[in-house]
Amino acid sequence: MGHDRDEPPCGLEEHLFRRESGRLVAILTRLFGTHNLALAEDVVQDAFLQALETWKFHGPPRNPSAWLLTTAKRRALDVLRREGTARRFAPDLERFLESEWTVAPIVEEALDASGIPDAQLRMMFSCADPRLPEETQIALVLHLLCGFSVGETAAAFLKNHAAMEKRLGRAKKVLGEKRELFDLRGAGDVASRLPAVSRALYLLFNEGYHGASAESAVREELCEEALRLVALLLENPLTAVPRTRALAALMHFLSARLPARRGPDGGLLTLAEQDRARWVPGHIADGRRQLELAAATAEVSAIHLEAAIAALHTMAPSARETDWATIVSLYDALMRIEPTPVVALNRAVAVAERDGPARGLEEIAQIADRRRLAKYPFYFAAQGELELRLGHRAEAERHFESALALARNESERRFLRARMRTSADGRR
Repeated sequence: MGHDRDEPPCGLEEHLFRRESGRLVAILTRLFGTHNLALAEDVVQDAFLQALETWKFHGPPRNPSAWLLTTAKRRALDVLRREGTARRFAPDLERFLESEWTVAPIVEEALDASGIPDAQLRMMFSCADPRLPEETQIALVLHLLCGFSVGETAAAFLKNHAAMEKRLGRAKKVLGEKRELFDLRGAGDVASRLPAVSRALYLLFNEGYHGASAESAVREELCEEALRLVALLLENPLTAVPRTRALAALMHFLSARLPARRGPDGGLLTLAEQDRARWVPGHIADGRRQLELAAATAEVSAIHLEAAIAALHTMAPSARETDWATIVSLYDALMRIEPTPVVALNRAVAVAERDGPARGLEEIAQIADRRRLAKYPFYFAAQGELELRLGHRAEAERHFESALALARNESERRFLRARMRTSADGRR
């Protein structure tokens, strides 16, 4: 034991690790108690290492999830029998874990697959502890529920590895003071904890859709995991509120476009370049249904507006036929709620579609605090696109070159090299 869960076990499918580690850590913490969170993480790590060794020779089983759960059960039983009464466990199970006659049935019941969704939901809300800063709450959800390594969690918040490791360690100690997972039944602060949980799932999806991974610009497995965890929120009447439905709608609309986001060479495609016939009708239908349910309130949150913008994009027959005037008005409303440079950049692009590229460049030049976009490749790429449309090929090439220097993965680099070639070819 004592493994540092910083990276997925080498050679093991990353998606499997992310999905199953969050599920198993949650259900083992339900058994061991939050004060034994490190023990739960160690048991999960051991199960994955055992899988790595076994599957290397015999190949993966038909049902890897069930195999890992069974292995984790056995390991948990070994731990409980070895520790006995020397360690305190979850308060509501502790008396059953003191007897050899009851320990095996309790482990079997506590780690039943049907109880995993409830354990994950409780773990999410345990992470959203009001004693912790909201950024730390979100970091815990990403790390414990979503399988983010310490390094990935640090990158999501632009922190260094050592600082994030210390922050997560301190946060886990705070969780351990309660000794058991948060119980949503009858709890009065579900509503106050929900925003941090929602924000974490938003960031998880965002990282999959257009994150900063060095391996790929699009990571479908993260989008799928975010949708699965949001579905848990929708299954509980306390958390199936309009904002959650708006978040689900946004994820479904964006997920619909995933198959068309990359070209045959793996490079990114703009919205105008995508083959809309490849968009997924089921996701579009689910997005529309959730957006209609989200509208059953007078509240208009930032996530409502983002979902409405995504809906207009998704339902337009083509980029040319998109209702850009309404999209700009929605961005205006979003700027009043969430006036960030990235929102302002997206609004400027929409203005360019409505009023022309010169007007879009003017809007970009007026973005407050533009220096925060200095390391964002698509800040320069957006300017390059608009200069290219105006026929200013030298300026466009310069912007694309700046964007290329900041590109985070090969998909982005291919996209930007193609734009640079287009700019250069027109000047010859």
